[in-house]
Amino acid sequence: MEIGASTVSTPSRVKLFMALSRTPHGVLDMATPALAALFWLGAIPSFHVVIIGVITAFAGYTAVYALNDVVDYRTDRRKIRECGGLKTLAGDPDAVYARHPLAQGMLSLREGIIWTAAWGAVALLGAWLLNPACAVIFVLGCIAETIYCLMLRLSWARTLVSGAVKSAGGLAAIFAVAPKTPAPFLIGFFLWFFFWEIGAQNVPNDWSDLDEDVRMGAETVPVRFGPDISARIIVGCIGVAVFMSMVLFWLTPAHLSALYFAGSIPAALFLLLLPAWKLYNAKTGDLASGLFNRASYYPLTMFIVILVSALIR
Repeated sequence: MEIGASTVSTPSRVKLFMALSRTPHGVLDMATPALAALFWLGAIPSFHVVIIGVITAFAGYTAVYALNDVVDYRTDRRKIRECGGLKTLAGDPDAVYARHPLAQGMLSLREGIIWTAAWGAVALLGAWLLNPACAVIFVLGCIAETIYCLMLRLSWARTLVSGAVKSAGGLAAIFAVAPKTPAPFLIGFFLWFFFWEIGAQNVPNDWSDLDEDVRMGAETVPVRFGPDISARIIVGCIGVAVFMSMVLFWLTPAHLSALYFAGSIPAALFLLLLPAWKLYNAKTGDLASGLFNRASYYPLTMFIVILVSALIR
């Protein structure tokens, strides 16, 4: 029997491939390119851009999340052998169906590679149709994701690579609707999601895997710096992300209403700042996981906020 294979209940094949690509989380992440385009335009893009954009975004996130598991295949199998399995926490959008189905032997590595390549081809074609610059960003994002995985035992600085990867989808969407976007807005948007990813996703997620990473000899922020500094990094990065979300209101040419602040401030408090502050005070793995889970809904919430503030002026 393959390592970690279930003898009780195995999800359907479709769900296994969805688990490989972490589809529930990927669907949430699709709000990032949508809100990026909307933030710049202040209106819904043309019909053909929306259709191609939705297909491309789904294919892109499906491919990149699967790429993570393909590159980490041997590492994840080793983690199962040496750590006694893969820890799954309640409410984790990354593990709705199964966690790392390749490493658990639920799917073969060949199947994972074919799945990743197929969706990657769809994403590359769609990105090229939107704007060749979008295709370049997608390729660079895939390269960066591979580097991120390979840095697991090399340097905690891999978290910086993760921040860049998470910003790529939004930047590509901006180029799709406005090829000549001014640098200040691009930089502002990059910093917004760069720091959100580090403070609200990457470091908290690594914190929840702290025990496993220590045994594996991994180099992550929590392993390298410990809970106190990690908590400060989380709060600091989230603070910068929230600040940049406010700055962008004045950088965009879109005429958004004050409803943007009425929605974005409560969203930041509930989804980011309050759970981060609880983690800062208590410093437990459960609270880190709670921050990660709640913050995963931030892009979707901000998309709704921007849409409302664009439509109601």
